[in-house]
Amino acid sequence: MGLKNGPEEFGLVTRLLHWTMMLLILGQLALGLRLANLEPGLANLWLYGLHKTLGFLALALILLRIAWHIASPPPLPLGPRNALFWTARAVHRAIYLLLVALPLTGWAGSSATGIDVMIADRWIVPPLVEASEQAETFWFGLHDILTKLLMALIAVHILGALKRQAEGDGTLTRMLKGRV
Repeated sequence: MGLKNGPEEFGLVTRLLHWTMMLLILGQLALGLRLANLEPGLANLWLYGLHKTLGFLALALILLRIAWHIASPPPLPLGPRNALFWTARAVHRAIYLLLVALPLTGWAGSSATGIDVMIADRWIVPPLVEASEQAETFWFGLHDILTKLLMALIAVHILGALKRQAEGDGTLTRMLKGRV
């Protein structure tokens, strides 16, 4: 089993990207939910910076993952091409789209505050939008809606993987070990 994907197996790079992103995204969701219930202040400002930094990392990883899938296409999904197959494909594509859109909407919302957007408390990134209260409300509102949609799709993705594993098709085993 190699680094690249094969016709019947997921390579090590794909599996590492998948599980690393899973941990990162679940951590981001938990942190984001916590931040939504906090009043911003000097004592917790570092948490906002951490969320932004991890958001940029998530954006970099999803772009890397897309590039990797172009360079090393994943194996075809197991099972028949039925309604469940096409639903799973649509869910995967929507998750990928959201994993690009969420960091961008967070970046836009942060830019709209007029405060410098920084990565790792070190590098300032250029603003995506002009600072304004209306833009801040719009972009953070969209970020919130997309986050809730991502959480729902992740739940569908996990339930689908567990269902297929329970049925014995080996999809989850293949993502864990590379092959059935």
